[in-house]
Amino acid sequence: MPRKPNIAVIYFPGNNCEEESLKAVLATGMEGKIVRWNDRRGIEKYDGFVIPGGWGYEDRIRAGVIMAKDPVFDIIRKEAENGKLVLGICNGAQALVECGMIPGLKNNVEMALAPNKNPFVSGYYTTWVYVKSAEEKNRCAFTGFTEKNEVIPIPIAHGEGRFTTKDNELIQKLIKNKQIIFQYSTKEGKIEESFPTNPNGAMHNIAAICSKKGNVMAIMPHPERASFIRQLPDIVDLKNKFAGNLTAMEEPAPAMHIFKSMKNYIDEEVL
Repeated sequence: MPRKPNIAVIYFPGNNCEEESLKAVLATGMEGKIVRWNDRRGIEKYDGFVIPGGWGYEDRIRAGVIMAKDPVFDIIRKEAENGKLVLGICNGAQALVECGMIPGLKNNVEMALAPNKNPFVSGYYTTWVYVKSAEEKNRCAFTGFTEKNEVIPIPIAHGEGRFTTKDNELIQKLIKNKQIIFQYSTKEGKIEESFPTNPNGAMHNIAAICSKKGNVMAIMPHPERASFIRQLPDIVDLKNKFAGNLTAMEEPAPAMHIFKSMKNYIDEEVL
């Protein structure tokens, strides 16, 4: 019997959603465990890593930067260089940017996840949004089950989620390399730079970026909070379709495709 992919959900002081992230991992048929940041011995045995959201180390200095300096990231970086998967969600995405693994074109920090630009709310902002997948199907390890130009309902919950850079050429490089995996869009899939479609003012409506190799992804919205039909808000037609059906409510929602894609990638490339 084939071995199941085994994922480590790395927990830092101040993280949250580690339980939801693990549940999404397990729901795809993978194995997984929540691993403390300082329990580093043997984590190289895992097939991939999820860095969940929250406020690691209270986001002191700036979001994700202290997490990014932790020795566990030296191990995760090395494993990623060997092809293993790394998914950073919200605070985890911030840490991946701060340690230079995303976008990963140079051996240093190339971007920032800056404070939101929002005409109505200063600081932390949470709401349901839509993200549109890249035009190329199966571009990276996290989109094997996502259709090209698929629109996915998903929540955001952050104060510093605006992908930005002072490098004028970097965005064009990301576009050329097809590293921009998800963009904020309307329900119909239209890319509008204005609020509320773009909820934080991110450059190019960026919601998620992968590494050039495609095995590392930083995503600001929370797929683990939108992986089951029951988690979707009532405004989403998919939930209304199954209202009252308890079994159907436990079925996977579109955001689960990210975790299913991880399993498929590991099954085909590693195991």
